[in-house]
Amino acid sequence: MIPEEKLQSVIARFEAVQSEMNSEVPRDRFVALSREFSELAPIAAAIGKLNAAQREYEDAEALLRVRDMAEMAREEIDRLNEELPRLEHELQLMLLPKDAADERNVILEVRAGTGGDEAALFAGDLFRMYERYAASQGWSVELISASEGEMGGYKEIIAGISGRGVYAKLKFESGVHRVQRVPVTEGGGRIHTSAATVAVLPEPEEVDVEIDEKDLRIDVFRASGAGGQHVNKTESAVRITHIPTGIVVSQQDEKSQHKNKARAMQLMRAKLYDAERERIDRARSAERKGQVGSGDRSERIRTYNFPQSRVTDHRINLTLHKLDQIIAGEALGELIDALVAEDQAARLAALGDEA
Repeated sequence: MIPEEKLQSVIARFEAVQSEMNSEVPRDRFVALSREFSELAPIAAAIGKLNAAQREYEDAEALLRVRDMAEMAREEIDRLNEELPRLEHELQLMLLPKDAADERNVILEVRAGTGGDEAALFAGDLFRMYERYAASQGWSVELISASEGEMGGYKEIIAGISGRGVYAKLKFESGVHRVQRVPVTEGGGRIHTSAATVAVLPEPEEVDVEIDEKDLRIDVFRASGAGGQHVNKTESAVRITHIPTGIVVSQQDEKSQHKNKARAMQLMRAKLYDAERERIDRARSAERKGQVGSGDRSERIRTYNFPQSRVTDHRINLTLHKLDQIIAGEALGELIDALVAEDQAARLAALGDEA
């Protein structure tokens, strides 16, 4: 059961926000109130539905004592005995603490791991999977940088994905993805295993990360293409090093040094924000024990087995025999929804233990 005082405090806050929005407030304050109102409104509506169902249950119980109404009352009680747990569960999910980054856009990094050319090809497959999934969600994808493999695919590819709730959906994709298949370069038909690493970084807002210029070393150099030949006679490529953490980012895809520096700073902000979130998560490690994954980039999270047309997510022991649809981005949502549901269940259980 959800404590009554918690429900009352939510309703009280919702009414207070509504009241303040109807008064004259500065524009910045109104924007903040509007955001809070949009978050609280569905919760307040769900509380209203639960309260109404509970009143109906009490009324039905009272009618049991009325001879002519008893049968109808029992039917109503049977219906409400199914409906009340569902309404309460939905409300519990709404009341779970939100990850502040859930509504953020993300920077997606896919890198080829062990496996040489085959790993680069697999990295390309993964990136296209996310690209198609993003399109199905109505999100936009903007390429930031790419280093192509010699046989195709990518040694590394980085892109920005923007839209509603991007991080909430993609945050469990970080980690090592393993593929088992016969490479196109394999004449003997032997199955090879290779891997690619995925990192999903929530994009910070300006206020989230303060970077002191004195902590940065900025180097410029000539951009180079495949094979190392120079493709630019001017020093337009930029490498930025954050001295305190040792984080290094570089950008050379744009012809303008100014644009490359802006892109590199965007990546640096995301990496510093992600590093700080990881530091806080480690400090709360006991709290996170039951959650799905740790966000550790070295954790093997999923295997894509082509001969058996199956995809297995090792964190939740879920296997789906629809590899083609997942790689095409069509059925990736099934895996993501299962991971989100598992995380919600773990967090609900943790709240129950605390109660």
